[in-house]
This record gives sequence, structure tokens and C-alpha cells, in this order.
Amino acid sequence: MNIAIDFPIIETNRFILRQFTGSDLRNVFKGLSHPDVIQYYGISFDTIEGTKEQITWFRDLEKNGTGIWWAICKKEDLTFIGAGGLNDLEKENRKAEIGFWLLPENWGNGIMKEVMPVICNYGFEKLGLHRIEGFVESENKNCKSGLAKLDFKHEGTMIDCELKNGRYVSIDIYALIK
Repeated sequence: MNIAIDFPIIETNRFILRQFTGSDLRNVFKGLSHPDVIQYYGISFDTIEGTKEQITWFRDLEKNGTGIWWAICKKEDLTFIGAGGLNDLEKENRKAEIGFWLLPENWGNGIMKEVMPVICNYGFEKLGLHRIEGFVESENKNCKSGLAKLDFKHEGTMIDCELKNGRYVSIDIYALIK
């Protein structure tokens, strides 16, 4: 896969956010097949081959104008550590949904606090968003806490709104307004 020349690369103090490439396939599979990562994430894969559809989805978001996701890498050695971005972009309503996942060995290192604000700023400044939403399973206390620390406001809970692994789950709605 080729990297688009105009794809926005974003740098923070410790990380580089870049476009996904074919070389990310094994790391995306590692993340999206790991039980701790997929516990609250809406997608999982059993095979490397199946994971190719996720890489394609990441790359097609921008092409289709429905969002943008970045591979998150350590600046010091370009090690892939996770992914984050905006999807379900609604241009007419100037809103999108934020998403994020990290390989477990990187949890608890302040990555979300450093990377999510630059993703939000990109959405507000470059995509013209007014609202960024986060939909979080009610039991996902770590993600809810992280969004609250980033000034996302809890707007409510959709009770038993999704069926997952044979049981209903509730979803908390968070939003950040420009």
C-alpha cells in the first residue's frame, strides 16, 4: 500500500500519528485480536487475512470523506502502539465519532491524554467539526474516565441498546463541543 502524500502526519512530544500501511497489518491484528483490547471495542479479528479489511477501512475513511484514522507510533523508534481517529463524519451536522485503541503494553502511560487532544483539534480546525462524540460501553470505566479528563461531557446513557455476545449492553454518550 502506498502512503498518500497529502495525508496529514501529526506529531506530539512523544508520538507520531501517520497513515496506515500494509506493514501495520500484524500490529493491527495483534491489537484487534487481543482479548483485553476487544473487550469493549466493536471489532475483532481471528486471522491476519481478516484484519486486512480493517486496514482498508482505515484508509478508505479519508478517501470517502467519512473520517480519518491514524496509526500511533512512538516518535523515538516509530514502534506502532495503537490507533486513533474520527469516523462517522456527518458534514451537514459538523460532527464525528472519536475512537481509540492501544496495544495493552502501552496502557497507563498517558498516551490517550497526549494524542486525543490533537485528534480533536484536527477535527475542529481542519474538518470544521462542531461536535466530537464518544460512545462507550457503560462498563468501560477506564475509557469513561479518560474522556472525562479530556473535558468530554457525559450526556446520558442508552440502556440495553446493543446486543453483544448474547447479552445487552448499555452505552454512555460523551461529547466535546468546539
